Amino acid sequence: MTVNMTKGQAISLQKSDGGTLTAVRMGLGWQAAPRRGLFGSRTREIDLDASAVLFADKQPVDVVFFRHLVSDDGSVKHTGDNLVGGAGSGGDDEAILVDLQRVPVHIDQIVFTVNSFTGQTFQEVQNAFCRIVDETNGQELARYTLDGGGQYTAQIMAKVHRAGSGWQMTALGNPANGRTFQDLMPAILPHL
Repeated sequence: MTVNMTKGQAISLQKSDGGTLTAVRMGLGWQAAPRRGLFGSRTREIDLDASAVLFADKQPVDVVFFRHLVSDDGSVKHTGDNLVGGAGSGGDDEAILVDLQRVPVHIDQIVFTVNSFTGQTFQEVQNAFCRIVDETNGQELARYTLDGGGQYTAQIMAKVHRAGSGWQMTALGNPANGRTFQDLMPAILPHL
């Protein structure tokens, strides 16, 4: 069963049978919104990028994004860059896989971001979502829908953080501006 998350909501990342999740996928999907013009409506390709920033005691220690596809320890992997989107309400356009059992013990938070590398605002995006999937069986656990458009070029989507002996996910959904994860660091830090 999928939990449709709202901004600021936290859920435990445990299996329905009470077991602990071992591997999750953060999927990102989007479509370009049609724009009305003189000759009818048209769409423009939009390059959104998913990134995962790994933190230890509120300090960034590694990042996974389209130019660094695997974390230094190998526990987090990006499946590759999608330059145009298109999945929208269907499958994932970009995905980041997290092997929770392999994440080093000093890493206590992983923050997922999405940014428009080409600088288009979210007003030009539709059907955008972030979801967490149990990678061992493909079951979607949680979905956070980006709605409302806006004059921003990025969003601090969600974070996965240690909670006792397990992990929790918190939907953040905070708008920001920036074309890369580096541009977003000042907007990420208040959520740690």
